Amino acid sequence: MRPAEELVLDGNALAGALSQVFVSDVTTARVTCAACARVGSLATARLYRAAGDVLRCSECDAVLLRLVTAPDRIYLELCGMRC
Repeated sequence: MRPAEELVLDGNALAGALSQVFVSDVTTARVTCAACARVGSLATARLYRAAGDVLRCSECDAVLLRLVTAPDRIYLELCGMRC
């Protein structure tokens, strides 16, 4: 079994999946974490992959984004971001 650190990527790894939803590259978008108010680009957040993708704040580890891709749809939740 691999250590948890090996399973963590940065937000850039989510660019392909997010391009199916958004026209432009949103990994460069600056967002505010709803939990700690840290402002930064999605690319600097930590990505955890399992059954779906979870993007967490690099400061407080709060969930910023959840993304699940199914054969005929994409489920996207952005409630961890203020803007």
